[in-house]
Amino acid sequence: MNYHKNGNHGRAQKSAGPRRTDEKGVIRLLPGKEESVLRHHPWIFSGAIATLPADIEEGDTVTVLDYEGNVLGTGHYQIGSIMVRILEFGADALPDDFYFQRLISAYNLRSTLGLIREDNNCFRLVHGEGDFLPGLIVDIYGDTAVMQAHSPGMHFARNEIAEALTRLPEARIRNVYYKSETTLPYKAALDPENEYLIGSYDGNIAMENGLLFNIDWLKGQKTGFFVDQRENRRLLEKFAAGKTVLNMFCYTGGFSVYAMRGGAKSVDSVDSSAKAAALTDANIALNFPGDSRHMTHAEDAFKYLADMPADKYDLIILDPPAFAKHRGAIKNGLIGYRKLNAKAFEKIKSGGILFTFSCSQAITRDMFRMAVFTAAARSGRKVRILHQLSQPADHPIDISHPEGEYLKGLVLEVE
Repeated sequence: MNYHKNGNHGRAQKSAGPRRTDEKGVIRLLPGKEESVLRHHPWIFSGAIATLPADIEEGDTVTVLDYEGNVLGTGHYQIGSIMVRILEFGADALPDDFYFQRLISAYNLRSTLGLIREDNNCFRLVHGEGDFLPGLIVDIYGDTAVMQAHSPGMHFARNEIAEALTRLPEARIRNVYYKSETTLPYKAALDPENEYLIGSYDGNIAMENGLLFNIDWLKGQKTGFFVDQRENRRLLEKFAAGKTVLNMFCYTGGFSVYAMRGGAKSVDSVDSSAKAAALTDANIALNFPGDSRHMTHAEDAFKYLADMPADKYDLIILDPPAFAKHRGAIKNGLIGYRKLNAKAFEKIKSGGILFTFSCSQAITRDMFRMAVFTAAARSGRKVRILHQLSQPADHPIDISHPEGEYLKGLVLEVE
């Protein structure tokens, strides 16, 4: 079979759902539904599928054909709206040692980016579609790789991927921790366990740009640390000298630690979780033992903003959890971003600097900017954009998969 579009499609009625077929391991698309795949978008939605194999199961590796039988690619099948994630375009099978070769490519990119240094041993090695491994996340913390599967196919390949990680030259990965209890689709009924696939716990301190952090990959959020804010934290450090700083939704206190190194006059870190506040304190103590400039507050962020006096802070960071985790939550999410930023505009000192972020994939860059603009207009303050921020280069975005852009940020000066 040839991988090309010949332009002649048969006429066929769309059925209510995909028909079953005896064509083993093969999924055939409806006429005209191959267009996005030919543009190398890795997702195939359920509405595009004409036939499924009779014996197909969650996580199977399948070959995808257009309606006329031309090979479009090979990928992982799962039940749901996104039914196939393409791993290899134009091929009817995965090449030998597929995962190792993709991991080598990802590692070489991080090396080219200058992320693998004596003063930096934590970074994202695999960012799903951005590294052509849809459904897989791997973060590196020293000699430990923390792996998350977001698809059944990656779950079933976890041991092969873990073994491949330990074979990466120069990476020196000794431990692979699998943390997918909350990331796999519930419909798959896979009952995954968070566990070490290779190695065991032998310490959890990693270094980012010369600063030390306790990484709680066992019980913390995501893989234990938000490595996606690394470059934005470094930018904040440049603004911090002599400033009174408020870090809202601090989690591990990453922004707070950078502000301290940047020479902040004082830093207050706020998180509703007492566990997060304790982790922030631990990270401050790792880098600045006995330093009295820092204080944590285990308190609701909106309440803290409402109760704090005006003009107390001249540098505020707003890095909340995703307010809109799916499209149905966009309206309420935008209300949340407007409310949060409006309160910060109301309270920040004249001439103050605001770092504000959205990590909601469903919220586009334009939506977020409009929400912040509306908040500024309602506050009556004059606001200027100094920087427009995004996710770092170790969270690459496949140009054919714009959905991979999720982190948006603005650095604002408030007159």
